[in-house]
Amino acid sequence: MPWTRWFTDRPAMSKALACLLLVLACPVEAATFTGQVVSVADGDTITVLDAAKVQHKIRLAGIDAPEKKQPFGNRSKESLSELVFSKTVTVETDKRDRYGREVGKVLVDGLDANLVQVLQGFAWHYKAYEREQPLIDRKAYADAETEAKAARRGLWADLAPIPPWE
Repeated sequence: MPWTRWFTDRPAMSKALACLLLVLACPVEAATFTGQVVSVADGDTITVLDAAKVQHKIRLAGIDAPEKKQPFGNRSKESLSELVFSKTVTVETDKRDRYGREVGKVLVDGLDANLVQVLQGFAWHYKAYEREQPLIDRKAYADAETEAKAARRGLWADLAPIPPWE
């Protein structure tokens, strides 16, 4: 059966869901863009307004920050806000997550904001997705987490911090 017939044989709700899944399943073309950070949702999600006034919801690649209600959740958000809010950033992205957010590396003032969050102890290196990172980033993020843990910075001040994926 041709794929177009699949859509016409389904109820309206299924069609809408199928269309949404197709859009989300399509890879984002590798892109680099610059814009101003207009919102920080939490320690690993921001909104960037580009030069064309298009908003991009960005999930920082390679890291996972505590949720708002977890210990250090608010401090993680504050840390990212201090680093990027109202600043011009460059975003390198090539993927969307299951929520439709672009996943990427955020560069501000020559720094990798994702890496800074890990180094300051306000995010974990998200090892479940490390294969998607360039080898140099994978090593840098892993080393940053080891350093933050050894120095008991941020969330590592807790004896057994609970990662958000648990």
